[in-house]
Parts: sequence; C-alpha cells; structure tokens
Amino acid sequence: MEIFREFSFDSAHRLEGLPEGHKCARTHGHTYRLVVHVEGPLDPKLRWVFDFAELKRVVHRVIDPLDHQMLNEIEGLEQPSAEVIVAWIWARLKPSLPGLTKLVLFENRTSGVVYRGEPLD
Repeated sequence: MEIFREFSFDSAHRLEGLPEGHKCARTHGHTYRLVVHVEGPLDPKLRWVFDFAELKRVVHRVIDPLDHQMLNEIEGLEQPSAEVIVAWIWARLKPSLPGLTKLVLFENRTSGVVYRGEPLD
C-alpha cells in the first residue's frame, strides 16, 4: 500500500546559463508543492503504512531550511531547477524514509517533476 502527504514551501531562485532574456534567468520565486509517497505493508496492529505525523516531522526537517530562502545559496542547489531540487530533497529524505517511492514537486499549478530516485547525469 502507498500513502502520500503534501507539503509546501516558498523559495526564490534563478537559473544560470539560459539564453539572454529568458525569464528564469532573473531572480524569481515559487510556492513549491511537494507530494511525498511512501510504500509499505499495512502494520497489523496499528493498521497503517506509516505515521503521518512522523512523515510530517521527517519532511519538515528537510524542507524547512529551503523555506523563504534563495536556493542558489544552498550547497548542492547552485543551479536549482525543479529536477535538481527534487533530487536534493530525495537524497535527504531517503535515509529516514526507506519506503519512499516517489516525490512530485510542483513549481506552480501546471508545471512540475516526478522523481523516483534515479541518478541525475
């Protein structure tokens, strides 16, 4: 069985190396929405896959340092595309969430990325 919980954080960033005039080369911000999926067996006694309160605690430990920050200034996020941000989050969540199966990161209502732990090139 797989459970999920949604989180949000607000951050600013800019992307380097884009063509002149590209709007993402300028500093701008997003209200990111992060959906965290965790899979596992149903606990026979508690009748749940994972405690939602514990999931919240683990995820906030990773995303709170991103909230209201300039992402380019955070180690590992110097070029903070959505793809890089979600992989950065995954690397910090996976040790505490062995059942982590998928992250979905939305930059806005219509654009986002799905990540399942594959290495970035």
